[in-house]
Amino acid sequence: MGITQKIGEKGEIIAQDYLSRNGFEILHTNWRFGYKELDIVATKDSCLHIIEVKTRTSQFWENPKDAVVRRKQKNIIDAADAYISKFNINMETKFDVISIILDGEKQEIEYIPEAFSTVF
Repeated sequence: MGITQKIGEKGEIIAQDYLSRNGFEILHTNWRFGYKELDIVATKDSCLHIIEVKTRTSQFWENPKDAVVRRKQKNIIDAADAYISKFNINMETKFDVISIILDGEKQEIEYIPEAFSTVF
């Protein structure tokens, strides 16, 4: 496993803990639809939340949330459509992002609700 994958996995664990502490019920993690993946699928307040997690180290020049570009958003939306269909979900759906910056033992977590929509 490469260093980037290890950083990503650590970020997803941090994000799951953050969400659980803030009242989300996590339904699935790393749910796949072909090559497309939903990092975290959760519910809160009768809404389905599709949460993309982006993690970087302090040495990285880009803010993690900036990596959720339109193409990535489209892939997430496509996978979310498949998820909703497969599990016959009839709830309002929100697309959120959790941005995590790791700096040694420090963690900077930014939760961005409704970071993007299905409208392009």
